[in-house]
Amino acid sequence: MAEKSGNADWVVIESLDHEGRGIAHADGKVIFIEGALPGERVSYSSYRKKPSFEVAHLGQLRRPSFMRVTPKCRHFGICGGCSMQHMDACAQVAAKQRILEDNLWHIGRVKAQTVLSPVHGQTWGYRQRARLSVRHVEKKGKTLVGFREKKGRYVADLEYCEILTPKIARLLPLLGELIQSLSIRDALPQIEVAVGEHVDVLVLRILQPLSLADEQAIRNFADLHHVQFWLQTKGPETAAPFYPLDAPPLSYSLPEFGITMPFAPTEFTQVNAEMNRVMVSRAVRLLDPQRNERIADWFCGLGNFTLPIARRGAQVVGIEGSAALVRRAGENAELNNLAANARFREMNLFEIDEAALEQLGHFDKMLIDPPRDGAIELVKALGGDAPERIVYVSCNPATLARDAQVLVHLKGYVLKAAGVMNMFPHTSHVESIALFEKAQA
Repeated sequence: MAEKSGNADWVVIESLDHEGRGIAHADGKVIFIEGALPGERVSYSSYRKKPSFEVAHLGQLRRPSFMRVTPKCRHFGICGGCSMQHMDACAQVAAKQRILEDNLWHIGRVKAQTVLSPVHGQTWGYRQRARLSVRHVEKKGKTLVGFREKKGRYVADLEYCEILTPKIARLLPLLGELIQSLSIRDALPQIEVAVGEHVDVLVLRILQPLSLADEQAIRNFADLHHVQFWLQTKGPETAAPFYPLDAPPLSYSLPEFGITMPFAPTEFTQVNAEMNRVMVSRAVRLLDPQRNERIADWFCGLGNFTLPIARRGAQVVGIEGSAALVRRAGENAELNNLAANARFREMNLFEIDEAALEQLGHFDKMLIDPPRDGAIELVKALGGDAPERIVYVSCNPATLARDAQVLVHLKGYVLKAAGVMNMFPHTSHVESIALFEKAQA
């Protein structure tokens, strides 16, 4: 409900949307207000107006929420890397749980029989993967390295980032100084960050060759700050180590399962290694693999779930759309002595149908971990020989809800449990996990 006070429109915030914006209603429209929290009475200034909704900046706070806190980051509100630092960390998790439940009901018309307790860990310095933008700014006389600003194409002028690992966060302005000194500073648009357990890798995306002086400057930086540089000239497949060449390989571990996972800096891994360990543990517990079972791991990537399931003794088939990832997953299975019961194959999972699924044979259980687009073709392809149990790991509650609608209303499953995992604290990103079981006749 809205009210007028002088020239200001005042509204009460009802909830948060999937981008972390406050939702209110005024004059028959939905108003999305950046920086507003549930329960607050606020004024706003709209910068985007449509017939049914408006998007607005937060104006004045008449009644602040008990969930409101002072953002830790000095760049909050300018940098586009975070959108929820003004909200208590525990309240963020509760809000994400509500977003998950709202999506499941309003999109999928399903409700979980059990709401899983949320999974969360450290809230600062957690981010081990990042794609940083680079831009030389003539007016400032320097090169900026960081995330893009909240609105627009400019790179935020960051002195430090509170969610990157502390070592990488401290390097941001120093990397700017390094690139400012290079002959190709205007032909270096991006740095990919990959932090492993034994090495920190920075992949420089270069559009022109380095000069000899550039190469020496990069070597000096690597020696001084104990990082490894890779160079990428075109697509991700061109990324290769530059200096030092004797650095240990990138890897992360899953100690509960006795697994080490090497990876290349351009290959997908979770940004939050601590949360990944907890997520894998929860997924395997929900799946409950047994030695006599045959299990499919869809969108398996490097084998993040495949190998832990195999460690429990089941026969696992990891299916992935990328031939390069299939090869890497096979190598990881060999490295961890799991090749006997973890096999991998390449398939286009966005075009799979029931006939292709049948050719793979019977699976007792499945784990599905798709990208943001979800797994709609896969769930539609499930036929009469569908598994008794499915664990679905999602990075997009809307596509999870859409796929859950098919599983529950068309394929005969029950949504036994669902809950959030706070993989990205202080952002609006919602990671979740759901357990589906065949309904008993």
